[in-house]
This record gives sequence, structure tokens and C-alpha cells, in this order.
Amino acid sequence: MKITIIGTGYVGLVTGACLAELGNDVFCLDVDQRKIDLLNNGGIPIHEPGLEEVVARNRASGRLQFSTDVAASVAHGQLQFIAVGTPPDEDGSADLQYVLAAARNIGRHMDGYKVIVDKSTVPVGTADRVAAALREELRTRGQENMEFAVVSNPEFLKEGAAVEDFMRPDRIVIGHDDSPAGHRARDLMKLLYAPFNRNHERVYWMDVRSAEFTKYAANAMLATRISFMNELANLADQVGADIEAVRHGIGSDPRIGHSFLYAGAGYGGSCFPKDVQALERTARQYDQELLILRAVEAVNDRQKQVLGRKVVQRFGADLTGMRFAVWGLAFKPNTDDMREAPSRVLLAELIERGATVAVYDPVAMDEARRVLAMDLGDEKLARIDFTQAPMDALTGAEALVIVTEWKAFRSPDFEQIKARLKHPVIIDGRNLFEPPLMTGLGIEYHGIGRSVLTGK
Repeated sequence: MKITIIGTGYVGLVTGACLAELGNDVFCLDVDQRKIDLLNNGGIPIHEPGLEEVVARNRASGRLQFSTDVAASVAHGQLQFIAVGTPPDEDGSADLQYVLAAARNIGRHMDGYKVIVDKSTVPVGTADRVAAALREELRTRGQENMEFAVVSNPEFLKEGAAVEDFMRPDRIVIGHDDSPAGHRARDLMKLLYAPFNRNHERVYWMDVRSAEFTKYAANAMLATRISFMNELANLADQVGADIEAVRHGIGSDPRIGHSFLYAGAGYGGSCFPKDVQALERTARQYDQELLILRAVEAVNDRQKQVLGRKVVQRFGADLTGMRFAVWGLAFKPNTDDMREAPSRVLLAELIERGATVAVYDPVAMDEARRVLAMDLGDEKLARIDFTQAPMDALTGAEALVIVTEWKAFRSPDFEQIKARLKHPVIIDGRNLFEPPLMTGLGIEYHGIGRSVLTGK
């Protein structure tokens, strides 16, 4: 099938590359000439395991092309996937300017039936706005009778595992309307996703608004589980319980399950924070209050301060002249994404209190330097040492603070850690290590919700 992907960001690039991998002829459009040049020269603008190889293989085969030519992109595919960004607006709602601009471009250039697929995460009712934008452009051209359909096909990709998630999905959600054009769109979408259904049916068909709602509901539920466990972990520290034992105890209940029950330093990234806010904003438009989600957001904002609090509790409020090592900057492992990353909150507090910081992340160093320059300014950024290896960050530091659970951090040389640190102190924001083992090694260990095992 001939497919156009509008937007070569995280969702668009993964979607385009994986659909090309399945044998489709994919045209990826972006207005950013530098990004298109990078892709056409063999690079990729994001870090995502396995993606570079898929892009290279399908570019070489001729099934995947990148361009800034809007007219050519509309002419190419009968399926037009909109996969542009929907950043949060000032009031927390999703900013749809890029989605609607893409729709208008399709309306200006289409010359026959098209299926416009909303792949971006968008609020309920966006398909109606996309359809209205298309109709307006078609009326301007005197083509108001030209048929099209708008369907919702939200993505459920985890950063760091996006290629695997796309190629082996646990579900594919597609929403379409009940018109003849909508049923024609269903037939085309069914054909597109047929390779995923050979073993069993993975597609969930529904109306458009329900499909749009499903994406937000899924992310809101996952964010809720994270904040719930973080709040319990903070209480566990006070009452003398081990949150890891609690996690196993409740996760064994099949009604609850084990996923997304890990206590930590708060969630970040491009999805959970903005999607929770956008769903709250949608509720307010209908005079509803999502009290649980307001609490989820408040708990997460507070949880991002937990590592700073633990540093202050151990070393005092004035950190002038002290140096700290930080492992992990990206909001999660296997990505360089720094959006809403807990490390940004921690670093700002340490520097504000007078400390200097040595940091290391396996892939996010360049992106972190760019983002932290905007957060802190050049003067404060100069107090951050971006080191070349994890052990380099430790030399002369008061303590090691772990923010991101990279696999490379799971089995370090603890004797070398002790030798390099001024004090054998680890403040672990992801509970990577077992407190009794740390005690046996002579390391003062501060986890999240595990004080019962350390006496802290």
C-alpha cells in the first residue's frame, strides 16, 4: 500500500519505518529541512533501539523516502497518517495547530478519496476538527463533494521499545464513523494491519471518539499506578515497611498485576505528563473534575523532589562546596528524551543549594546539555561536569545519586564506587540494589520506600 506519514518525530518515524518494513511504500513528510537532510544522509534524529537499522534497510530498498514536498506527500498515499506533535498549551490542553495545519495541507492538494489517520495523541473531538478543516479547504477549491474519511488510530509505543511494540502489538485501536466513506476507510485499515492479525485478531474497532479517548485513558491509568506506588513508598519509609515486598504482595493478585508498580523518582517523558493534563482540561470543558488525575499530577510533581529531599536530609540544606555524582539523565532508559525528566528537578535543586554535580548518561548527554542550558543558564550549567564514563563522575563526590535505571548501572563495581566517593553513600531513585547487600558492602544506602531494611 502507498502510505504518507506527516511528521518524522518519534511516532511518525517509527510508524513509517515499521510500515515500510512490512512491504508498504512509505513517504515521510516533515517541514524541518535539517531533519529530512539528516534522514536522507543515513542519520536519525532520535535514539530508539533498532530504529536506525530499520530505516537504513528500507531506505536502501526504496520503500521509505523522506521529503519536505507537501504536494508530493498528499499525492503519494491514499492513507495519510498525521503524526505531528501535540505539545501542551498554556492551559494544559493539547495544542492542535500542527495537526490542523497538516489537515489543511491535505485538503489543499488532494485530488481524490483519502483516509486521514490521526496517529498523534489528540483530545476527544479532534477528528471532527480535522474533518472541518478538510471540508473548508475543499470548499475553497470548489471540491466540496470530494470524499474522505478521518479515522483515529492512536499509538501505544513505549520509548526504548517502540520498534518491538509496533511490530508485535498487544492491541491496535481503530475508530471510524458509520458513513460509506468510513466503512471504505475500515476496509483499507483492515488491509493495512492484516499482517498483525495472522495469529489472532489484534484490532479493536470502535467509534472515533472512543478511540481518541482510549489513548488518554490508557496513559492516565499507567500514570495513576506510578503515582499511587510512589505515594505508598513515601509512607512505607515512615511506617517501616519495604515497598518492594509490598509490590510483590499486591502484584501477585491477577486483578492488579505487576506492571507499573515500581516506586521511583516520578514519571516524565513526552506522554504521561501532557496527556494527564490534556484529559483534565477536556474534563473541565464539560464541567467535570477528574479528582484522581489531579492528585496523580500533584503526587508526581512532588515525587520529582524526593531525591533532592534525601540529599538534604543526609548532607544538610547548604550544599556549598559539595560535589555530587548523578547517574542517569533521560526520563527512562533506552532513550535520550529529557522531557519532564526527574533529573532536571534534582540538578536544579542541587545547584541552587550551592553544589557542583558530575553527571553521566549512556545516550542522553548531548540532549541533556541542550535542555539544561535552557533550564539553568550558562553560569549554572558551568557547575555541571558531563563525564565520559560512570565511574568518572564519582571521583571526589559526597554521594552517588541514581535517577535513571539503565542496565549498565545494575551491577557496578561497588568497591570502586566506595574508593572514588568521599563517603560510601548511594541515594537510589530506582531501587536498583538490595539494601542488605549494600549494608554488607559497607555502603550507606537510601532507596525509595525501603528504610526498614537500612534503618534510615
